[in-house]
Amino acid sequence: MASATLRRRLHHGDVDGRKYERYDATDSETLSEPLLGSSSSSIIGDSKAKYNEERTLEDIWEEERKKRESHWTLIFSQLIAQWAQWIAKVVFGSGSLFGRFLSLPHIGSGGKLLSPPLSLLQEERLRNIKKRIEIPFDGSRMEHQDALRQLWRLAYPQRELPPLKSELWKEMGWQGTDPSTDFRGGGYISLENLIFFAKTYPESFQRLLHKQDGTRAEWEYPFAVAGINISFMLAQMLDLQSGKPSTVAGIRFLEFLEEDEMAFDNLYCIAFQMMDAQWLAKRASYMEFNEVLKSTRTQLERELALDDVSSIRDLPAFNLLYK
Repeated sequence: MASATLRRRLHHGDVDGRKYERYDATDSETLSEPLLGSSSSSIIGDSKAKYNEERTLEDIWEEERKKRESHWTLIFSQLIAQWAQWIAKVVFGSGSLFGRFLSLPHIGSGGKLLSPPLSLLQEERLRNIKKRIEIPFDGSRMEHQDALRQLWRLAYPQRELPPLKSELWKEMGWQGTDPSTDFRGGGYISLENLIFFAKTYPESFQRLLHKQDGTRAEWEYPFAVAGINISFMLAQMLDLQSGKPSTVAGIRFLEFLEEDEMAFDNLYCIAFQMMDAQWLAKRASYMEFNEVLKSTRTQLERELALDDVSSIRDLPAFNLLYK
């Protein structure tokens, strides 16, 4: 009989307090014979013949019984291993409830959430968005000046482009004649967000710019400056200025980055549309803008925490946008 060993290996850990174990039988040659543990030294030649003569009929029956028991033990152990593997796939599969639970963030030291490991693509896109956030608006840079001009053309395609310092910029919702003085903490990314909004969801952009929805207040929020505030609010809410996001919203945002490189910009558009809806619902006026922005953040965080949200399009507020 070939020498054999029996290996014991845990499969997928504990499920409901019970350990699923998988047994793999391995042999130096084949698995065609039952595994009976370590074999004793063989007796060859005349000694073996003498040993066979001295065996009683009862010894032969006992040996055959042990062989049959070992054979069925092997079969049942293989069946159990297969069933354990199947159950583990059902319970721990990526689409199962337990699988989703295991992929959720866990509480780390200091009460902060620990996000699941990121893919190389997620890490790269996270670095890119962090770099964008760190770039301040610089009115002396030609690239930034051109971006302002592009925003004007997108907002008012039928109108003549004004100088970079003009009273006309107030019509878009800048507080002064020079838009570059309004960026402050919003940075260049807030201008990029406005341009993305105008290009990707032009109908929503125009409706918000011209305040076409609902009954408006006598003292409305300034469109462009509101957009800068939303960019700043999003960066804080998603915890993007830390080493690695540790809020529920920030960790969900990291999941979005896997499929959507422009997840931040798309979320910005949703937040802007959501803010206007909050504004109308509260019948707010200019002095209540900060309160409306806080309500917008709370609602957006609530939607990002929903279990069935796995992409930007799954957010309920996404349906507010017009292409």
